[in-house]
Amino acid sequence: MTSPMNLEPVLPNPLPHIFDGQRCAFRRQAPLGYAHRMDALDALLTGVLKYQDAFVEALRTDFGQRSAHETRVLEIIPVVDEIRYVKRHLRHWMRTRSARVNWQFLPSRGRIIYQPLGVVGVIGAWNYQVLLTLSPLVNALAAGNHVMIKPSEVAPAAAAAIRQMIGEFFPEEYVAVVTGNAEVSAEFAALPFDHLIFTGSGRVGKLVMKAAAENLTPVTLELGGKSPALVHESYPMATAANRICAAKFWNCGQTCVAPDYALVPSQRLDEFVRNAEATTLKRLPRLVVNDDYTHMINQGAWQRMQDLVEDARSKGARVVQINPARETFTAENRVFPPTFVIGADDSMRVMQEEIFGPILPVVAYSSLDDAVAFVNARPRPLALYYFDHAASRIQSVLERTVSGGATVNDCVFHLPQHGLPFGGVGPSGMGAYHGFDGFETFSKKKGVLLQNAVVGSILARTLSPPYGAWTNRLIAFLIGRAK
Repeated sequence: MTSPMNLEPVLPNPLPHIFDGQRCAFRRQAPLGYAHRMDALDALLTGVLKYQDAFVEALRTDFGQRSAHETRVLEIIPVVDEIRYVKRHLRHWMRTRSARVNWQFLPSRGRIIYQPLGVVGVIGAWNYQVLLTLSPLVNALAAGNHVMIKPSEVAPAAAAAIRQMIGEFFPEEYVAVVTGNAEVSAEFAALPFDHLIFTGSGRVGKLVMKAAAENLTPVTLELGGKSPALVHESYPMATAANRICAAKFWNCGQTCVAPDYALVPSQRLDEFVRNAEATTLKRLPRLVVNDDYTHMINQGAWQRMQDLVEDARSKGARVVQINPARETFTAENRVFPPTFVIGADDSMRVMQEEIFGPILPVVAYSSLDDAVAFVNARPRPLALYYFDHAASRIQSVLERTVSGGATVNDCVFHLPQHGLPFGGVGPSGMGAYHGFDGFETFSKKKGVLLQNAVVGSILARTLSPPYGAWTNRLIAFLIGRAK
């Protein structure tokens, strides 16, 4: 991940003041009912639709060039679709559920109640500023919470647009956006939220978790890692290369669930590379003057890509860069070409760090077992992509590997599925959200026992001092042996 820009904080009020105002408002109004939550979701939907063009332009400003189509397809549409999905299901999610009780307590009854937590904090990420800031907001509002948002300072224009939108449609005591530099983020993470969700790098995730621990604030961390794309030898290489490259080069590779490296059978390595080159050349005939190709977020990110490539080349890798129009790429124009690193190994930085850019290492494997072992020998990734048509092998690979999520025969598309939880595992994150899982993450799932009068009397008589013969008989019966 790139280092944040050094921006002066721009705060409407001091953070503790905003937080205290939200907490007081929550206590006055709690619990927020179905109608209030639906009104909030309607307001958010109206705001996103009204500001969609502003978001497109803001992200174009932040990146220097950001594909308008990708902004709409990968950010605006998923948020809009999620709001509509949540609205359709919210009434059902909010219902009290019956739960089984132990047979010893029958005919007592059990209930599960979902309650709002209180004030939720959301720390967004610059690479998909709109999606990764507003999607958690959808879930938190659906669960009945008040929300404070800290967008990433690395994409300041988008952060300002989000702040303007939220300020127009929500009172500060209900939803508030604060902007500023890394110091503001640190102060934000240290507030005693009832839940805090952070999306970003593992390095910053550790700092967020440490700050939250001081208040025993539960956290959801959406981090990243090196998500592999594993292609079986029987799978059509043209199809695999096409889908892997499409996902890899969206947003110029600056995607947390982008395929970080490809694992392909050694006997079909050259075929995969030829198809990867061909499909990329077809999609991107030009790079510098091309509205469909996003730039790196800043010069530091561009230089890091350059350093990764030079490191791999110096250690023996074959580097193929796509540049059909023979254009010039510099840190100043922030255009970095799609790059394939063939023969990457563990000595190279491209296989040690999350790339977060348009570089795809291609690693050859000799057998499927070796490929699975290669994946399992590394930190658990946020996503795994497997290409195969054999159901038994697909099931085997899914069972033998652990990742935050997975897509079979494509990449990334597990993320926008409302019925699937989205989250990492181990170093790629903890917790999950989206759809019902998001509603549940930002709710307190409270178990309630409705004690039966007769059962309560019996238990009070036999399980309280002075203990006697009836207590011994009950213990013997429950253990399963008679005296």
